[in-house]
Amino acid sequence: MKSSKFPAARRGLGLVALAVLGTLSSSWAIAQDETTGPYIGGNVGRTRADFDNGSINRTLAGQGLTVQSTTSDNSGTGYKLFGGYQLNRNFAVEGGYFDLGKSSYTFNTAPVGTFNGETRVRGLNLDLVGMLPVSDRFSVFGRIGAAYAQSRASFNSTGNVPVNTSNPRRNDTNVKVGLGMQYAITEALAVRAELERYRINDPVRNRGHIDMASVGLVYRFGPRAQTPVAQAYVPAPVVAPAPAPVYVAPPAPVVAAPAPAPQPVYEAPVRPARQGRN
Repeated sequence: MKSSKFPAARRGLGLVALAVLGTLSSSWAIAQDETTGPYIGGNVGRTRADFDNGSINRTLAGQGLTVQSTTSDNSGTGYKLFGGYQLNRNFAVEGGYFDLGKSSYTFNTAPVGTFNGETRVRGLNLDLVGMLPVSDRFSVFGRIGAAYAQSRASFNSTGNVPVNTSNPRRNDTNVKVGLGMQYAITEALAVRAELERYRINDPVRNRGHIDMASVGLVYRFGPRAQTPVAQAYVPAPVVAPAPAPVYVAPPAPVVAAPAPAPQPVYEAPVRPARQGRN
């Protein structure tokens, strides 16, 4: 009995294992296909600049002026337009154009005068984006990349500050980083919120950075574009092995008994009739 049951059990377990492996491999292949493809998008938000004003103070002091007070407006409105390509469920490459808005400043001096300046920053970027799906619609991501930025300054002066109407500019490539989150509204459309920091070289105030907090939309091309997640699998139904054929012995042939031989019939001999005496 044992020798007949164990081979059938092994065949059944083998079928189950093959079904599970086939389902897992097909799910992984589908996930890979659904997580690649191009997309475009745009963000808009608020920016805040942070620069050291020491270089302006030193310039004014070299002209025999003393800075009495400083006012600045380092907040502005920025935006970016981008396009990207999703390499797989965890990584994408993005490139685009950004405008970090304007920041302005005023230095009041003694003898009486003012020095007024304004800086605008625009440029191009290329980033590597790492994504972590949290659910089938929600994911978080981080980015690191390079930003080629053009900083253009314009300034003027009044009073005892020498008049300077030049418009210097500075082009530099620096690192940029960012963090964000994304929610898929549909398979093709998602909304983003993120915070980025751009290292910027200002033509007047030297090196600093500009932060941008923004929200935006992402449109993905293709029939299935929502944020990919690890897909659960449903085991395939287990197919029971076919029952072993049952051998039925044929019925034994029926042999008819031979008919008994006929019994011989005994007949008494017939005596000849006696003749009469003369």
